[in-house]
Amino acid sequence: MKKITLLFIVLTQIVTAQNYTEYATGSSTDIDTNHEFGICLMGGASENDNAMIWFLEKANGGDVVVLRASGSDGYNNYMYSELGVTINSVTTFVIDNAAGAIDPYVLQKVENAEAIWFAGGDQFNYVSFFKDNAMETALNNFVNIKGGVIGGTSAGMAILGSAYFSAENGTVTNAQALSNPYHNRMTLGYNDFLNVPFLENVITDTHYDDPDRRGRHSAFLARYATDNNSRAFGIACNEYTAVCIEPSGRALVFGEYPTYPEFAFFLQSNCTTDFMPETCVDGQALTWNQGSEAIKVAKIPGTETGENYIDLSNWYDGGGHIWENWSVASGTFSTASTVNPNCDLLSVTETHDLQISVGPNPFRDSITIDSQHTEFDAKLYDVFGKLVAQYQNQSQLKFSGLASGLYVLKLSSEGFQETFKLIKN
Repeated sequence: MKKITLLFIVLTQIVTAQNYTEYATGSSTDIDTNHEFGICLMGGASENDNAMIWFLEKANGGDVVVLRASGSDGYNNYMYSELGVTINSVTTFVIDNAAGAIDPYVLQKVENAEAIWFAGGDQFNYVSFFKDNAMETALNNFVNIKGGVIGGTSAGMAILGSAYFSAENGTVTNAQALSNPYHNRMTLGYNDFLNVPFLENVITDTHYDDPDRRGRHSAFLARYATDNNSRAFGIACNEYTAVCIEPSGRALVFGEYPTYPEFAFFLQSNCTTDFMPETCVDGQALTWNQGSEAIKVAKIPGTETGENYIDLSNWYDGGGHIWENWSVASGTFSTASTVNPNCDLLSVTETHDLQISVGPNPFRDSITIDSQHTEFDAKLYDVFGKLVAQYQNQSQLKFSGLASGLYVLKLSSEGFQETFKLIKN
């Protein structure tokens, strides 16, 4: 009995170094596992246990690193011993500054991890400490090369989209954002920090139990559309709700609905030719109306089993959706019920009259084309429309160094063109 007691006494070690504090629980020996990619987004209150179990199972018994800029070891025992999922270790780093983030020991732990979790707090600390340095590189390599599972809650969720609200000048209220979308607190970053598959062109938001969050989130998307001349997307969670994104792009929603009103929200600019805000300029109230259909929103109840979902490879397939139109007229935010918009993220036209198949999908290192045509061009595009690979008359396409995420394969020859959406694991 004394030996068992001693084991648990030494299970968690605290190491304070200059620029960071480390809390280590479990084995100190690193292991490699057959881990799996995934993304876990939580709304900012206490963790959803079922979603966290999903997150830990993706690590497949490996090592978890928790990154935070305040607090202590609150996640260690919770992840290591309270959820019934066997993992090798949990290491929390409380980072004090950018020097702590790029400490070689911290970077090595991030590189060796199978799962990385961002705690809540002040997201500007994460932007200040992790952006434009070796930690940013390590995090992007972890997601896109190693293919680990990543997630966060509150501020930790806020930084995971390719676009993000940095809170550099403090938080911004609904009234401030809608009355002036270029208010000095509307500090947004675009495609310059984390590059997480399925979160391209996405701005996340949390604590959505506060209805004011919907208005400011709409202003975030209006700014993105205006500043980038592109359709904008958003994912948000009520405080006790979580979104878990599978390698296929299926975003599962966890919560305790119908016992509690726990929802996730998936926002997208309307898929019409004219989707831009009518008035989005400095010093004037926002108008993004477009016939009261500026933003199409899937409101999805979170359940204990996560059976309700939306497919982020097209942003409309799924189950459990409650569709809404959101709009803003002269700074006034409005919602109304609607139906599935059947929008297509990449606006590609697919034809299915030819006997052509491509697989597997999702794929890892290669895909096979089975076609009646022997001469054709194959072009692979990323989610931003950039050509990343091109082949001629090859039925076996092999890829190296390709990041996980959504891609479009276009096959063409004289008299035909076929388009396929593919997921790279």
